[in-house]
Amino acid sequence: MATEIERKFLVVGDEWRKSAIGTSYRQGYIFSDVRRTVRVRVAGEKGFLTIKGTAVGLVRPEFEYAIPTEDATLMLDTLCDRPLIEKTRHVLRQGDLTWEIDEFAGENQGLIVAEVELSDENQPVELPSWIGPEVSHDPRYFNAALAKNPFSHWKEEARG
Repeated sequence: MATEIERKFLVVGDEWRKSAIGTSYRQGYIFSDVRRTVRVRVAGEKGFLTIKGTAVGLVRPEFEYAIPTEDATLMLDTLCDRPLIEKTRHVLRQGDLTWEIDEFAGENQGLIVAEVELSDENQPVELPSWIGPEVSHDPRYFNAALAKNPFSHWKEEARG
């Protein structure tokens, strides 16, 4: 079974921007509840359909399939709940790890989150200086949750 093991952090400062490469993402959710999500994404010029299960700790089942970009765009425009998630994903290699920094736009403007995928839940991670508080276990920061309750709707004190 395919699994995803990732930690998620808020980003502080701009130091990470010096060597990060960005790709535009647009994604939406056909279905989402606490046990599973079905997501459609256009990343750059590529389309994807992703199904994720319930997380146990930092681990959850994930199945991702490339689909025609035209199909993904049509699904985003006609089948997905609103608002869509709009972001630029910046990729940055640090040591043995690859960080993905998501800079959100649209209704989640102002939120910047860094994710690092791990091979093991207990894998040690050296945190770069631009990493802020960990939000791995805070469901508000899941993209599916941001589609239902965008960052711009949060009260100032709830923003972390």
